[in-house]
Amino acid sequence: MNRILLIRHGNTDLLREFLCGRAPGISLNEEGRAQARELSQTLLGRYKFSAVYSSPLERAVETAAFIAGPLGLRVIHSPGLNEIDFGSWTGMRFADLHGLQAWRDYNRNRSLSSAPDGETLPEVQTRAWKSLREIARNHGDEAVAVVSHGDVIRALLILLLGMPLDHILRFEISPASFTEISFGLDGPLVHAVNSQCY
Repeated sequence: MNRILLIRHGNTDLLREFLCGRAPGISLNEEGRAQARELSQTLLGRYKFSAVYSSPLERAVETAAFIAGPLGLRVIHSPGLNEIDFGSWTGMRFADLHGLQAWRDYNRNRSLSSAPDGETLPEVQTRAWKSLREIARNHGDEAVAVVSHGDVIRALLILLLGMPLDHILRFEISPASFTEISFGLDGPLVHAVNSQCY
């Protein structure tokens, strides 16, 4: 049975203030690098990773590099693990979004709504699941690190646990946390959610 660690990237200066989405150039801050370093030390003491995959966004790739580097592995970019495309909301302050009825409606009904010019959560779930299945097929009984984003990891958990998409915000997925799953003969199994090393 394999082990797949779904890892959220570490902290950035804009986290919790702005809806970063796919905005380019958002890197880990000092705290985020410390989180990623500690996460790497903890995980490398427990698992023998054969591969490290990441969303193509900088903050995820940087987090993944802390795990891949000591192993001499390259970070494999996987577009299916990318953050949600929040369309015209990308880069907005949460303080401004909270004043929008469309934002409130979006968070109450994620299964049927999307950001203006953005993608729907079912689309996110479908592409992320496709990537995860391919990773699981390619790595058999091996351990693999997969670095992505909070809502992408939540969407995968919702699918694995057979829950409605509108319950996505019932999971806490903290920066630099890991969620452990496996794929066996009887299908996927969730072992741990939102585990933290700091």
